Amino acid sequence: MNVIKRSGKEVPFDATKITRAISKANAEYSELSAEQISTIVNRIIASCAKLKRSVGIEEIQDMVENNLIRANAYQVAKHYIKYRYQKQIERQQNTTDAQILSTVNLENEEVKQENSNKNPVILSTQRDYVAGLVSRDLTDRYLLPAEITKAHQQGIIHFHDSDYFIHREHNCCLMNLDDMLQNGTVINGTMIERPHTFSTACNIATQIMAQIASNQYGGQTITLTHLAPFVDSSRQKIRQDVIEELKDAVFSDKEKTIEDAVRSRVRQEVRRGVRIMQYQINTLLTCNGQAPFVSINMYLNEAKDPQLKDDLALIIEEVLLQRIEGVKNEAGMWITPAFPKLLYVLEEDNITPESKYWYLTELAAKCTAKRMVPDYISEKKMLEYKINEKGGRDCYPCMGCRSFLTPDRTMKLGNIANAKNYVEGQPKYYGRLTA
Repeated sequence: MNVIKRSGKEVPFDATKITRAISKANAEYSELSAEQISTIVNRIIASCAKLKRSVGIEEIQDMVENNLIRANAYQVAKHYIKYRYQKQIERQQNTTDAQILSTVNLENEEVKQENSNKNPVILSTQRDYVAGLVSRDLTDRYLLPAEITKAHQQGIIHFHDSDYFIHREHNCCLMNLDDMLQNGTVINGTMIERPHTFSTACNIATQIMAQIASNQYGGQTITLTHLAPFVDSSRQKIRQDVIEELKDAVFSDKEKTIEDAVRSRVRQEVRRGVRIMQYQINTLLTCNGQAPFVSINMYLNEAKDPQLKDDLALIIEEVLLQRIEGVKNEAGMWITPAFPKLLYVLEEDNITPESKYWYLTELAAKCTAKRMVPDYISEKKMLEYKINEKGGRDCYPCMGCRSFLTPDRTMKLGNIANAKNYVEGQPKYYGRLTA
């Protein structure tokens, strides 16, 4: 059994320290006999053992207080609580030094166990944790009301992500990938113009994801519908290349030969683009040392044009196929990648065996059986419950945690992001919203 100290360092449990602390508090009042002190210590040992995990020092001190009161040793309990409070005040003068040193020395068990998506050995992760320790200290002492800080420390409530609270940064977004790809975007002062192929669009999309992840806290969701137009861009380029390659060739059905070649190469292009996204999302590290927390929405009915919907279906199929396959780890074994999270919308076009895209739902089910993704969203239920001020019914993506951000369904925020694809008087679903 181990104890996690305030610095985060994990050390072996030592019951003699509890005995010593109670004995010191009891010295002035002699309310407890040696036998009673031993009984209290044994109760605390038993309570810690029941947790079946490492126990925090504050948890042990809470147990001491409760057991002193239970033993009717009120003067001893008062002395112990007063001493504990005085030490807490002293620690508040500078609470971060020991935690920072234990973090950079890889001794802080709390940090090492805090987030499975972060590797505490990586320098960028350590820098993020060190900055977070300073931010958390300032948040506890200056930014939050004292009663909130106290309640958090006592475990009555949990104030989430206090290490990022000082920055007042955005938390989660539905990325307006359509605007950034169709109208261009700027990354690190460099203008990125509209891509001409699907694979290039996927490459740019992952660079955007990394930039967003490094400048906000939380996840981001894209929709594959915003990438679908670039399948046809690739198709047109590929067709021109094939025609040029076969201009002097003679075939009995030259047009069919050309279309077969185009179809094959388009599928290869889609496979290449999806693979770029999968591998870049899982290998790019943001400024805090973890992969971007990205979710991908797959919603066929979002594409109104028949050709666009077929191209979207082609992308969805490839995403599911590659997720079923997985990625190789350092031992060469095929494993389930952490990201992107997959969101699959069930709708009229894919919900019954007679529907056109039923094969995608079957593929999604196979993917779920092997990789535990995608998550499923009911278009029917969303249209039933998500009604905007004009009476329109909405279906839009959620985050990877299944939380739904609040779009501008009131149509009153206006074009606060200066998006070039903004339509006045229409609900806004993508971009920085109201959450």
